[in-house]
Amino acid sequence: MKFTHVIVKKPSKSYVEGLTTSDLGKPDYEQALVQHDHYIKALEKCGVDVTILPADEAFPDSTFVEDTAVISEKCAVITNPGAASRRDEIIAMEKELSKRFDTLEHIHSPGTLEGGDVLQINDHFYIGISDRTNEEGAKQLKEILEKHDYVATIVSLEEFFHLKTGLSYLNNGDLVVAGEFIDHEVFKDFNKIVVEDDEMYAANCIHVNDYVIIPKGFDNTKKKITEAGYQVIELEMSEFQKQDGGLSCLSLRFKQ
Repeated sequence: MKFTHVIVKKPSKSYVEGLTTSDLGKPDYEQALVQHDHYIKALEKCGVDVTILPADEAFPDSTFVEDTAVISEKCAVITNPGAASRRDEIIAMEKELSKRFDTLEHIHSPGTLEGGDVLQINDHFYIGISDRTNEEGAKQLKEILEKHDYVATIVSLEEFFHLKTGLSYLNNGDLVVAGEFIDHEVFKDFNKIVVEDDEMYAANCIHVNDYVIIPKGFDNTKKKITEAGYQVIELEMSEFQKQDGGLSCLSLRFKQ
């Protein structure tokens, strides 16, 4: 799929107090801003229009916009984040997406769903059940997508925080995989680019038109993706890794 639009949201000063399971220390806010700006510039190099939403101090984690919506060419689905402190992030995103999409769908409680648990591969969506996305939320999204003539498969996670923590789709059947997904039955028919355990963070990368954007500092993974025929852009992501965030988390990418 060729993307034309991307939505991002500036990190707030409160970002450093956001949710995390890591033990990597508190983020440096000013450095996070620099890294976020480089992220935007990389997306622009990929040839997309970037909409930059203003920071929201009320929601420390709201720079991770991917969790607030699932976007396809036929509809946008407003999620219901599994973390209670993030639930109202969807209000601003719904307002933004209502300007762009005629059809908005919604995930309703008791269902929870975060976009980091949803991977689109052509017309097939894979939905992860995780600590943030429950079975009810996954079933609701599956029903919505199937109503719009997509295929959806629900995948239970055992190790990863989000589905896309350990999976990224590139192109031509190429799937970047790590950990529990390396030998997972659901993904057995893909061409697998395997990320070793010591570079697991690099499994979350994004293919945007002519480039694959990857986190900096993971040379083996970079080599494998380059050898598979892709042009790579490396970005420093240290201040987002500290808050359990990866490259996909920071944007909503779509064609319109």
